[in-house]
Amino acid sequence: MKYLVWFSRIIVGVLFIISGLIKLNDPVGFSFKLEEYFSQGVLDLPFLMPMALAISIFVVIVEVLLGVLLLIGFKPKFTIWSLLLMIVFFTFLTFYSAYFNKVTDCGCFGDAIKLTPWESFTKDVVLLGLILVLFFGKKYITPFFGQKTNWILGGISLLACILFANHVLNHLPSVDFRPYKIGANIQEGMTVPEDAPKPLYEYAWRFKVNGKDKVVVTNGDYPSVDGEFVDVETTEIQKGYEPPIHDFTIEQEGVDYAAELLQEEKLMMVIAYDLAKSNKVYFEEVSAVAKQAMSNGYKVIGMSASSDAQSRDLRQKYKLGFEFYFTDETTLKTIVRSNPAVLLLNKGTIHQKVHYNDLNELDFDR
Repeated sequence: MKYLVWFSRIIVGVLFIISGLIKLNDPVGFSFKLEEYFSQGVLDLPFLMPMALAISIFVVIVEVLLGVLLLIGFKPKFTIWSLLLMIVFFTFLTFYSAYFNKVTDCGCFGDAIKLTPWESFTKDVVLLGLILVLFFGKKYITPFFGQKTNWILGGISLLACILFANHVLNHLPSVDFRPYKIGANIQEGMTVPEDAPKPLYEYAWRFKVNGKDKVVVTNGDYPSVDGEFVDVETTEIQKGYEPPIHDFTIEQEGVDYAAELLQEEKLMMVIAYDLAKSNKVYFEEVSAVAKQAMSNGYKVIGMSASSDAQSRDLRQKYKLGFEFYFTDETTLKTIVRSNPAVLLLNKGTIHQKVHYNDLNELDFDR
């Protein structure tokens, strides 16, 4: 039991720290995932949606701290009870997502490691088992250091988490795991290789034969059945290749200009997924950097999921010398965790991406 507790202690502690740090690197992204869970049709807790970012920061900091406390053996009773309550909640959440197919990615490891709902549930069941081992063998969890040192280590961990969270919130994630990271080419990210696996479907054909239903299952071919065709049910049994970038459009009046615009050698994108929630005071600075970009030969466009009326009012108020195009809100949230933000591209390749607090770092001479 002693060795089993040691094994569980290391695995659980390390996993909680890694999972927490990945999400702490991108708390805004995790808050978007929480908003999905809180939305109607899932947990139906819309009153929590405005607090999603605060909840995400709190949860991931607690996750990291519990991992640290477990590894150093500080406050084992409190730590194990907290771990147990947290994993029971997460296990319920991932089971609910998987069984009812509500949220297709739990966000357990952010964008670094994508898990299907059932993979997330399985991972939580394994962790629940390991934490139960810790719960029943907590007498074997002894501290590595004295109480004073443990308090200092716990305090340093908490302070480091707070400082890191503050940094990424006021700038951008330190490590970008998304397909729109600096150096990525958007067109290449949308390409499907010729040898990419295709989706496989199963077709259940229903016929009336001598007054009785007869179901014939094939992988696509219409079956040879001497009877009257009734209907067919299609089930995807194996997913095909999905490119890392999909559903990317740059539209105006229903026309997609993405292919044309991504050929520009100098393109500046001003991204604001929701103008109503955007930090509008920064658009004065956006207007200034847009003029600077144009003087350096850049084509400047705005990208938003907001209405034409909202973008028109914003352009007039801040004298923005560029037009807005429509792009899906989820896509814009994926591209950059800032509202607004600016990207500089060369023929579809992203070579700079900045938060609204870092507009002064834009380099138009590249």
